[in-house]
Amino acid sequence: MPDTTNTLTMDELLAQSDVKQLEAGDVVEGTITTLKKHELWVDLGARGVGVVMRREIGHGQPLEAGSTITVSVIDPEMDEGYALLSMKRAAKDRGWDELQRAFEAGEVIEITPYDANRGGLLVELEGIRGFLPVSQLAAGHYPRVSGADKDEILQKLNALTNQVLRVKILDVSRKDNKLIFSEKEAVKGDMQARLENLKPGDDVEGVVTGVIDFGAFVNVDGIEGLIHISEISWERVDDPRNYVKVGDTVKAKIISIDKDRLSLSLKQTSEDPWLQDVKKFNKGDSVEGKITRITPFGAFVQISPSVEALVHVSEMGNEDGADPEKIFQLNEKKQFKVLDIDTEHRKIALSLKDA
Repeated sequence: MPDTTNTLTMDELLAQSDVKQLEAGDVVEGTITTLKKHELWVDLGARGVGVVMRREIGHGQPLEAGSTITVSVIDPEMDEGYALLSMKRAAKDRGWDELQRAFEAGEVIEITPYDANRGGLLVELEGIRGFLPVSQLAAGHYPRVSGADKDEILQKLNALTNQVLRVKILDVSRKDNKLIFSEKEAVKGDMQARLENLKPGDDVEGVVTGVIDFGAFVNVDGIEGLIHISEISWERVDDPRNYVKVGDTVKAKIISIDKDRLSLSLKQTSEDPWLQDVKKFNKGDSVEGKITRITPFGAFVQISPSVEALVHVSEMGNEDGADPEKIFQLNEKKQFKVLDIDTEHRKIALSLKDA
């Protein structure tokens, strides 16, 4: 019987064996045979020989003849008979597979942002560039700034670059070249467990992360809390910045829990001084007070460090239609008579005409 082996083509031989022919996009292993200035030659075993051009070699991996590398097939057979390969693409292909696996498993992974813009943090993981939006930062890292100052936001985001952050993959799509991370999702499980151990009335300790016109944000063990301006002090607060600043450690009381946010109070951690001061006054007393606010319906009068009372427009004179702005000036002192004391609603009514 004649020997026909020599008449078979390489494709036919491969077809008769268990060796799978190379196809574009395949990721395979090979052994470096030759290192040249602008190219790298790789032995692919039964699949032949391939070349990696300099721009497709990548960085950071030590290369030497005899070492095994992983490559991606760009063209399975060039005109010269060898395969055109890429180390960069192989790393990226493996990266997408690993990221898809981590996404489906819901794994918490670590990233180190390398740069920032006003929208969030730029990240590179497994050779693939991704993004961590500002909205997906956890409470401790969210840039709380007054008036949405974009430059201040960027400054706070830049401070997070080169820091290790624990995140989950929020969205991954090789087709769309999209990779989105979330720090909020990574801490959600731990945060829910901590929330279950908290209830209104509890005293907690946290760090102030932002101070704005209507209050202050506080990070309580990874949970975001808000101290409204009305809950900062028992006295009247015009500017929260006069009472707390970013970085302060504060003790507060939980007023309510709304999903994953705490409503907190600073003032309720101490006794209400109003209740002590009001004991000094009785109905019918003559008191001296300083005008603190003037409104169309009357004027507010401070009669002690903690007690503010109201003289209604009807108690300013015997004539109807009195104008508070013509009768009073801010910070001036006058004598008044105490008409009524309502401790339940924290109200004291004064009269100027009966003083």
